[in-house]
Amino acid sequence: MSNNNLIKELREITGAGIMEIKEALTESQNDKTKAIEILRKKGAMKVGKKADRVAKEGLVEAYIHPGSRVGVLLELNCETDFVARTEDFKDLAKELALHIAAANPLYVNIEQVPAEVVEKEKEIYKEQIKGKPDDVVNKILEGKLAKYYEEACLLEQPFVKNPDIKVKDLIAQAVAKIGENIQIRRLARFVLGN
Repeated sequence: MSNNNLIKELREITGAGIMEIKEALTESQNDKTKAIEILRKKGAMKVGKKADRVAKEGLVEAYIHPGSRVGVLLELNCETDFVARTEDFKDLAKELALHIAAANPLYVNIEQVPAEVVEKEKEIYKEQIKGKPDDVVNKILEGKLAKYYEEACLLEQPFVKNPDIKVKDLIAQAVAKIGENIQIRRLARFVLGN
């Protein structure tokens, strides 16, 4: 991806200024994910500012997969009833419900993963990598935990329709476009017979 396209994409995702984006790209050596992280840490990302605002409006989206064997209920929140009725917001809810049906996340975000689940995962990974030096073990553990979060947490999952971005990036793009805080409050995925 050319630098101009990367700058444009980061502007859409973060709403940050061009100079801030260029600095973040230089610092991250043109790594998009690291650049977003740098912008968030510096407070340049406008999405972060919107995230503090209360999102109590929204909608509940229902999706039933063809064949009626998988169904999803999703509560997606925004700040105003006006935004909740827009096509952009409704389309986002549909995309997210479809993604949930396909990707089967267990949690909305990393913070929702119970500490005992994280500890159990760490125990399993430690058993798998016994005998390696401590510094190597810690790096492997970090990588394996990140992979677990990517599989189990909706916001960390690669978006099924565009695996180059994560679900949280899709939401950040919608926040930048719509101009309101958007949050996934909760989800439920039903599978016939489970």
